[in-house]
Amino acid sequence: MSTTRHLINRQRRLAAASAASAAATERTVRPARDRTDGTDRPDRTAAGAGSGTGSGTGGGAAERAPGRSGRTATVTATAVRPRRPAAPTETAGKDEAAQRRTASLRLPARFPLTIAVLALLTVLLGGFAAWAAGRASALHDGSATSNTALTDNARTAEVKGQIAQDVNSVFSYDYTDTARTDTAAKKVLTGKAVQQYATMIAQVKAAAPKQKLVLTTTVTDTGVEMISGDRARVLVYADQANTSTAKGANAGSAYSAAMFAVDAVRQAGSWKIASIDTFS
Repeated sequence: MSTTRHLINRQRRLAAASAASAAATERTVRPARDRTDGTDRPDRTAAGAGSGTGSGTGGGAAERAPGRSGRTATVTATAVRPRRPAAPTETAGKDEAAQRRTASLRLPARFPLTIAVLALLTVLLGGFAAWAAGRASALHDGSATSNTALTDNARTAEVKGQIAQDVNSVFSYDYTDTARTDTAAKKVLTGKAVQQYATMIAQVKAAAPKQKLVLTTTVTDTGVEMISGDRARVLVYADQANTSTAKGANAGSAYSAAMFAVDAVRQAGSWKIASIDTFS
């Protein structure tokens, strides 16, 4: 009888200990689930079993007791810490690091092509600069060498003086001495200028006897544009006075300015007018 009572009392104590352990585990887990942030953070400590013969290790309590079928029953309480989610800044940092790694992997593939293109452009630009410098130097040297008007002052002065005399003589006309003008024209005109001058002076010759016309041309300035060997081009500025001594409405004097260019050639030691350009 005493043995049976002893077994019954022991079973009651074990049942009470199991109930107390389960109640302690529920009290530990439930407050963590009820937090506002929604994360399960159970307390680090769990209450052990109550009265009776029990043991707790690492926040858990276990007790073995025989069941009705004679087998041993085990009750265990364990607190598990949930995994903390990664912060947004950490995620952004990882994304930026991944992008930098991707860019660093792509750059080496682009660099060789870029360097090659830049090198080619450098060579082309360098070659063009050298060619342009040589061309400019050649043109400058060629113009300075061929155009002696820039270098030979004595020859330039000779051309200016002779062309001024030629223009004064052929473009001055006196109705009382027409032979002088005709002689000067034959002396200083050559090539295409002969016909050009004949066309220009024809009107003066036709009107001179009736109006008793005297035409006087005075060169005021000349500019030598080019001298190349025995050829030259000269700009001529002149004043002209047209005087009529006939009685009538056309009597009196008229004055005008003229500007034209002549192409000259050196023949038999003197400069002659080979072409007349009136810019018309």
